[in-house]
Amino acid sequence: MHYDATSACVKPKALFVRKFYMKYLFGIAVFFFHAFGLAQGKVDGFYQNQQTASMVLGLGFEDSIKYITDDTTLDLERSTYYTALFVAYGVTDDLDVNLTIPYIISNNENDFQDVSVLLKYRFLNTDLGQGSFQMGGAAGFSTPLSNYRIGGLNDIGQQATVIESRLLFHYLHDMGWFATTQSGFSFKLEQVPNSIPFTIKLGRATANWYYDLYYDYQHALGGIDYRGTPAPQNFREFGVDFHKIGGTLYKPFSNTFGGYVSVAYTLGGRNTFLGASYGIGLSYQPHFK
Repeated sequence: MHYDATSACVKPKALFVRKFYMKYLFGIAVFFFHAFGLAQGKVDGFYQNQQTASMVLGLGFEDSIKYITDDTTLDLERSTYYTALFVAYGVTDDLDVNLTIPYIISNNENDFQDVSVLLKYRFLNTDLGQGSFQMGGAAGFSTPLSNYRIGGLNDIGQQATVIESRLLFHYLHDMGWFATTQSGFSFKLEQVPNSIPFTIKLGRATANWYYDLYYDYQHALGGIDYRGTPAPQNFREFGVDFHKIGGTLYKPFSNTFGGYVSVAYTLGGRNTFLGASYGIGLSYQPHFK
């Protein structure tokens, strides 16, 4: 069933927890600039209220110490800085639209990367007595905002338009504990290999803090490798896999503002840099009424 704040079947305690989370946190479980850096899933399991909005401005640093190809680890280092603006708007209580705009600095390469627009819809919300189980789906696209260069290790992307789809499973306990799992398919144009993502996130929201831990994975369907045979001529054809873990700590300062810190580490993969990522940011929820 769909969640209805006036429904008598929702217990008062559960209603408080869910309204609190949407009021203060709206999944600031870090949107982070999902195509790069601190990825942890394209969308989260929480929804805006109808005609409410949330905005997040994030800054981050990725300290890459090695680069892994299909079967070789190379001593290649790279320092990358980024900022990203994330905006979410609740069209209804069950339908959100999300917008992300990132800007990246990778050594001598710097430009806007890929804008992302996603619609997220909750089609099931079942009360379980001490919590709720929800299912939702998301669909949208990302596409380059600038004509950034490709063809080197400082690339900030692969200049591809991507059609995204996700299925989400979300459990929220009355005490604020939650678990979210999502997967789907990323259909990529411009010769970039398609990929299958998977993310699982565990965390808790209280009156004064929010925190989570997550595991993020991407598997590319085919593609070529850096330093493969024959030598790559088109960096768009790289198949990129990664295994990443991370976490977020968020603090609401008021009904309107909050801030977070986040850390992640890329453990392994294919045609990807290994190393740590760090982020900080501020959230703002304007009041329209």
